[in-house]
Amino acid sequence: MGKTALMVMDVQNGIVDRYGNPEGLQPVQFAVRSARAHGIAVIFVRVAFRPGYPDVSPNNRSFSSIRQMGGMIETDHATQIWQGVQPEGDEVVVVKRRVSAFTGSGLEVILRAQSIDHLILCGIATSGVVLSTLRQAADLDYRLTVLSDACLDRDPEVHRLLIEKVFVRQAEVLSVAEWDATL
Repeated sequence: MGKTALMVMDVQNGIVDRYGNPEGLQPVQFAVRSARAHGIAVIFVRVAFRPGYPDVSPNNRSFSSIRQMGGMIETDHATQIWQGVQPEGDEVVVVKRRVSAFTGSGLEVILRAQSIDHLILCGIATSGVVLSTLRQAADLDYRLTVLSDACLDRDPEVHRLLIEKVFVRQAEVLSVAEWDATL
């Protein structure tokens, strides 16, 4: 029988700072506390690059602009997990090199080694890491749940559309409170 993991994605200093409202991350904090209380693995995902950006292609519009501006190196404060949801004990932190949590991170090896087959997704942004990870995880045959109020996006309409119309095709979509009630 497989296991479940809560994926806390891109909840890192530089991204949280762009949103300017850590209070909006209270559902993420509650989800982390709930997962820990119920013995569910918590896996943190952060995006960061190697010094010199050897992992950033000039063909990648989003990340090549980061390369030009500088920053987002693995050791930068901006790429570290936000203080409101710090990993504890032996909780896994993976570093990804693209939008999806799977790309360039070794995440799939960790999930398979731990017999994890059900992923609970949350993070910033709904239209970025959550969408990309959901699509790839669905193609890899994981069971999926998205915590609707523990996902944030700069565009509320895009968030709503993804949560209500797109994600429901491949995942169960629940609020953190609804999910917690099922545990």
